[in-house]
Parts: sequence; C-alpha cells; structure tokens
Amino acid sequence: MALPSLDPDAPEFTRRFVNLADSRLGAQALIASDDFFADKQRMLSPHPAEFIPGKYDDHGKWMDGWESRRKRGPGHDWCVVRLARPGNIFGVDLDTSHFTGNFPPAASIEGCAAGRDEPAADANWFPLLPAVNLGGNRHHYFSLDGARRCTHVRVNLYPDGGLARLRLYGTPEYDAGAADNDGLIDLAAAMNGGTVVAANNQHFGLASSLLLPGRGVNMGDGWETRRRREPGNDWCIVALARPGVLSAIEVDTCHFKGNFPDRCSLQAALVAGGTPESLVTQSMFWPALLPEQKLQMDHQHFFRSEILQHGAISHVRFNIHPDGGVSRLRLRGKVA
Repeated sequence: MALPSLDPDAPEFTRRFVNLADSRLGAQALIASDDFFADKQRMLSPHPAEFIPGKYDDHGKWMDGWESRRKRGPGHDWCVVRLARPGNIFGVDLDTSHFTGNFPPAASIEGCAAGRDEPAADANWFPLLPAVNLGGNRHHYFSLDGARRCTHVRVNLYPDGGLARLRLYGTPEYDAGAADNDGLIDLAAAMNGGTVVAANNQHFGLASSLLLPGRGVNMGDGWETRRRREPGNDWCIVALARPGVLSAIEVDTCHFKGNFPDRCSLQAALVAGGTPESLVTQSMFWPALLPEQKLQMDHQHFFRSEILQHGAISHVRFNIHPDGGVSRLRLRGKVA
C-alpha cells in the first residue's frame, strides 16, 4: 500500500504540522449517523485513497473512505472523530478522491473539548470550518486559525455522500508526563508538539515524517531528498515542542540502504523569533550541536557523548551530507 506522498498543490500547513486525524497515531472515528456503504474509520487512513475496480461487498461498491447511504428525508449525515491527541488545528484537507457521483455537495467541521472517549450529548460544539462547497475526486484545503483546543471533531456532510480522507493538521498538546523511563522526553516528536519549520528538499518524502512515532514501515515512510548534483548538503529545521537541553540523539536510517546519507550533523540555537524564511538564514550560523557523524544503512544511530555542551535551545538544523533518506530523528532531553 502506498504511503503519503507530496501533493505539489498542497499548502504549507500539510508539510509543517502533524495530522491529528491519523489512525496510526490513535485517532478514531467513534460514531456516525450512517456508514452503510463504507466504514467511517477508513477516512482516517494515512495512505492515499485507492480505487479497486470490480471490488464489491454486501452493501455495494467497496469505497476507500466513509460513505453514507442516499438520504431520503430531512437532515444531514455526521461523524464524530477523537483526535490522536488534544491540540489546535491549523489546516484541513477534505479529500473526495474517487468519489465522483457520490460526493457530498458541502461539508462543515465542528470541534469540542471533552474529557471522555465520546463527547456527552450536551457537549459544547463550536465551529471550526463553516459549510464549504465540495467537488468530486479532489482535495479541498482550508486554513484555520488554530485558536481553540480540540479533543474531538464532528464532520458534517450535507446531505450525504462519501469522504475519502479527513486530515486535520495541527499541533498536539504538550504532555509533560510523556517522559521516558530515564526522565528524558523527545522534544522533537510530533506527538509532543515538535514541528518541521522548513526543509530545502522533500522530493521523495516529507521531512515531517522524521517526527512520527515508531520506526518507518518502509522506505517511503521518512524524509528523502533528490540526488544532489551540486556542492553542499540537504537540511531541515525542527522547532522543538519546548526549549530544552538535549542529552540523547537518535538518527534512524531504517529501510534506507542504497540511499542513506553518508554523514549527518546538527546545529541548534535558542531563537527569539522570526518567520520560517528568516530562520533558514539564521540557521546557517547556529553553533554546532552534533559534529559530523558517519552513518550506516538501515541502522539506528545513538549519540550521547558526541553531543556538544549547550544551553537551552528551541530550534535544531538537521544536516544530511550530501543527500539521501532518514526515517526518524529523536531529540531527547529535558525542558529548560
């Protein structure tokens, strides 16, 4: 099965933030008004929606997404989704891929902050995305202000139809209790609020994949750049969930064998402010955090004594020399 790929038309928030509706991370479709034709949980898959000609089940044509039956009365269909972790949502992708004569003409999204698995009947739902028009077989991207914390969302389809994928890009709530047994916390982890601010190249794989939990499932599940044909090296900039001091670094080249970087290095700084564009310029002059280290194919590299003494840092520039693919980056330490 294919892994998420770069959509050249996707806005920046799809590359910078974590998809809080990703079933791999624990998001779950709890309840829906109707999912007769296609199970609601399918729309939370991290993989691109697929169409399988000739595949039918007892309810009709098998579709990769959530699909309700044709509504023959008043009202509209809806589905309640528990986010992988409470957080603030900055962007939405309502994907109707492969739904052509059966997509909903419009949809909206509401949010709530609830303390239970399924929100109570009197939960305070507030608007996240007002009703918008949808087309068939395409992505629909919308930027949000991320102003309110959410634990759950409710997707409304007007009046019925199929949604291939729901993706909700945002920042997870920081959990101070997420430290490992040694008292260190991965300050770069997406699930702790780490984000990728910028990357010079993401031709084969998103840099944000570096911050996902677990090890990569295959070579498509990681950051991979094109083959460099000029001097220099590739890089990405990571904003830590909280400023801190690092004690342990892991660089995992899982599944990257003929295309792993020859070496890697890290620079870091405590950044007062700036835009992503200005951080790219600033990062060129940040002091070294980890001098160049030799890498191996398909291997977890752990660094502790090699880390240079440093104070509190908020951003890290991860350099790979000269190019290639890395599956995961872990930056474990303590909050300053």
